[in-house]
Amino acid sequence: MNEAVNKGAALAPRRELDAAGSGLALLMDELAHGVLVASATGQLLHANQAARHELARRQMLTLQEGQLQTTDARQSRVLVQALEKADAGLRSLIALRSGGSRLSIAVVPLRGKQLRTSGPIALFLSRASVCDALMLCFFARSHGLTPAEEQVLSILCQGFSAPEIASQLEVAVSTVRSHVRSLCAKTHSNGVRALVGQVAVLPPLGATYLQDPLH
Repeated sequence: MNEAVNKGAALAPRRELDAAGSGLALLMDELAHGVLVASATGQLLHANQAARHELARRQMLTLQEGQLQTTDARQSRVLVQALEKADAGLRSLIALRSGGSRLSIAVVPLRGKQLRTSGPIALFLSRASVCDALMLCFFARSHGLTPAEEQVLSILCQGFSAPEIASQLEVAVSTVRSHVRSLCAKTHSNGVRALVGQVAVLPPLGATYLQDPLH
């Protein structure tokens, strides 16, 4: 019996570690920006949901036999050098480009300052927009925005002006400006810059799959 108790006690920490690892993976999947964990040679160890989505697009990054690679071979050296720097304990910020698109990646070594051996490396991918649709929806609901106001706010966060928004929505410029005034009043913002600034610093939660109800 004592042997069974000891065996159970030994398995308990493993179960806790497994649960913690699973919980961390779920937490990372909630992030709006992609997070990859790789070895110094580019072997993929983990990718959260946003990163898996980016890899599936094959626009900037791709996965070949478990190895992270740039889709444009001419930019591969940029990624390799960043991984080499991280292996030496140095952080770096790189940018991959494809057509008119750009993906910024922060490459960070995941090891304590006292450790000299190679460890895993994190690659944090830039977000595709100032605010993900999920948090924009939360923000709109918490401030009592109308669907039209939320739509205008979404386009404002993409950097478009009132006349450009009016053209996209096929409404009068005066209508867009009326929505903007209402947005500023409801969110206690003193202008468009402050309004977009509020949205930009919202928690970076993603909405690749909206499975949970919004409240």
